[in-house]
Amino acid sequence: MHSVTVERRRVRVRGRVHGVGFRPFVYGLAVELGLSGWVLRDAAGVVADAQGPTAALDAFVRRVVTDAPATAAVDAVSVASLDPVPGTGFTIADEESASAPPAPDLAPCDGCLAELTDPGDRRYGHPFVACSACGPRFSFGPPPEPCTACRAERDDPDGRRYRAPWITCDTCGPAVELVGADGTASASGAQAVARARELVAEGEVVAVKGVGGYQLVCDATDPDAVGRLRERRQRGDAPFPVLVPDLDAAREVAEIGIAEADLLASPRRPVVLLRPREGSALASLVAPGAGRIGVLLPPSPLHVLLHGRVGDPPGPQALVLAGAAIGGAAVVTDDEDALRRLSGIADAWLRHDHPIAVPCEDSVVEVVDGEPLPVRRSRGEAPLPIALPFDVDPVVAAGGDVRNAFCVAQGHQAWLSAHVGDMDDIATQRAFARAVDHLQELVRVEPRRLVVDRHPLYRSARGAQEAADEGGMSLARVQHHHAHIAAVMAENGHDGRVPVVGIAFDEAGHGDDTAVWGGEVIVTDYDDYERLAHLAYAPLAGGDATVRRPYWMALAHLHAAGVPWTEDLPCVGVAPVGERSVLSHQLSTGLACVPPSSMGRLVDAVASLAGVCHVAGYAGQAATELQALAEQALRQGADAEPGAYPLPLVAPASESGPLEWDVATLVRAVVADVRARVPAPVVALRFHRGIAAAAVRVALHARARYGLDVVALSGSVFGDALLLSLTTRGLREAGLRVLRHRRVPPNDGGLALGQVAVGALRRQAAVRLDELVTPRGA
Repeated sequence: MHSVTVERRRVRVRGRVHGVGFRPFVYGLAVELGLSGWVLRDAAGVVADAQGPTAALDAFVRRVVTDAPATAAVDAVSVASLDPVPGTGFTIADEESASAPPAPDLAPCDGCLAELTDPGDRRYGHPFVACSACGPRFSFGPPPEPCTACRAERDDPDGRRYRAPWITCDTCGPAVELVGADGTASASGAQAVARARELVAEGEVVAVKGVGGYQLVCDATDPDAVGRLRERRQRGDAPFPVLVPDLDAAREVAEIGIAEADLLASPRRPVVLLRPREGSALASLVAPGAGRIGVLLPPSPLHVLLHGRVGDPPGPQALVLAGAAIGGAAVVTDDEDALRRLSGIADAWLRHDHPIAVPCEDSVVEVVDGEPLPVRRSRGEAPLPIALPFDVDPVVAAGGDVRNAFCVAQGHQAWLSAHVGDMDDIATQRAFARAVDHLQELVRVEPRRLVVDRHPLYRSARGAQEAADEGGMSLARVQHHHAHIAAVMAENGHDGRVPVVGIAFDEAGHGDDTAVWGGEVIVTDYDDYERLAHLAYAPLAGGDATVRRPYWMALAHLHAAGVPWTEDLPCVGVAPVGERSVLSHQLSTGLACVPPSSMGRLVDAVASLAGVCHVAGYAGQAATELQALAEQALRQGADAEPGAYPLPLVAPASESGPLEWDVATLVRAVVADVRARVPAPVVALRFHRGIAAAAVRVALHARARYGLDVVALSGSVFGDALLLSLTTRGLREAGLRVLRHRRVPPNDGGLALGQVAVGALRRQAAVRLDELVTPRGA
């Protein structure tokens, strides 16, 4: 008879393992294998101390990965051997690290969906069915007191709802009601959901209180309904996302690859940007001129019920699901506020009485070259931590004023907030302040440093010194484009010991020379940067108003390039004669002009020069439509046609200054094509190719001059999938390593992570920047 060897092992699991039922899963696995010990969570993941026969422990370590819950994602497992100790049984330990982070909001799992649609289940039709592996956690406020049956499930270690405080049923859960504009309820419970579905089918617009805030819903196949919603929201041609019940329905409206299908069906349930399928039933006004439609599957049981269950009257299978964030402000979460602010937009309100603790809109992502590119990081992602490649003191970074998201960090962990909104709205500023307090409390970080953008007028930085003094914190201000590049470095695990070539293309950021930067190449680590090159300055008249009038920027670039304003150019033809006179005087004298080096404004100018977009009804419209036309040219075979606009890199006026891209040469080439009646899609494609080629040339110049072979791409202009793909491909073909965004957006939604990296990290690099960026042979 052989004796059985007993071992003890400490197993640490890192990844998406918080709030997804991972500890109950580990508990069940250990009991099945006859192991003793315990499991608990800490800030980095889940820790299990397991003891038993060697074969059982081997199976335990293997199955922790292979059998993990579908909503989990295991990134790494480490195992350490320990001396055996006396003990029997396996437990889920009550002790939890004070810094254990909260979980994000997750879509209903298969088990909960089965209960939702099973007439024999006590949670049949319950709009908030959830378990330990799914449900809203981050955005919802404290859960209601559970009924006896729900409490029993929460206390059952063998059940699906063990230690899940957010679970409810119809007895103890939130109450749902449908109300009119006067706030009077016309239906409640299942009847409220059914009636809301009927209203949508009849062409009405219903405001639905979702997981992280109100959303506006209408039939995406009804042109009149979509048109009314668009007119009422007054957002121009801004694309609307579309909610469909499953992947089969998604394939009927869009082209979907394997990576896109995985994202759509993931527990995060992001909006995935896809190419629309020709001949689909979607109304053309859902996403006019965009070249992409945003598609998502139901993020909550309530959204599942909006499509109806088996046996329900048929309703629209494609629904517009637009966040109720008016004018770029934070999404509406309060019921009375929703009645007031959405009056005149919604015809009815489907709401519940569970408070929303923090606004949390849908995440938005696109697949580029087979890899995810976040556009907005919010529901399903926040507040999952991002691992830092270095250690930081407790810090909070405020982010920017557009697409704001802030960041709280400590040690090797950075918690980026959900998308907040544009900070020019007082409601957004209040939501920002509440969200900062909420996230700090959740992750239990008491910051000792506050980091803000260097722009003197940013609202996110307003009162920064007073706030720092009041909170006993030091204050750091970080240059905008340095933060962009630091963000992509940090999320890619680059420790900064060797600088990178950072290419930051966006709309605007406060430059060191007080000019508006935005077409920047910097040689940088986390501590310092040197401006290597930038777009040549062109005068901008009109300030922020130019953002809404791309033709103003086109006229400015024509002036800078010495091209007369003649009527054969589309941007000139749309400008009123009196307006032209005023602009000409301003540009000639420099009166009330600022000098931008902005790639975003150059994109606007080219869009107007080509006759694509002269007045923008929503942020980024000119860029979106220019990209769509360039991709159209590719699909129509223009890929084989040679052509890329020149963007020469020229020596600076002063010996010590940065290099400049000669934008005037590019503008004159565009003008020549427009006058030759080259189709706008070809102009758009040649522009994209020209910018990508210019980025490659400057990177090769940096490698030859400084020996650097890592190039980091960031800034909102690299949210253009075609430009990102062309640039990445060109850099890699040239033998350069490329860092680009996969977890945080390239736009200002990722800025706060870079602020943390620059403002909270203060160490001596192994190779100092001023030592490295000495020209070879100097």
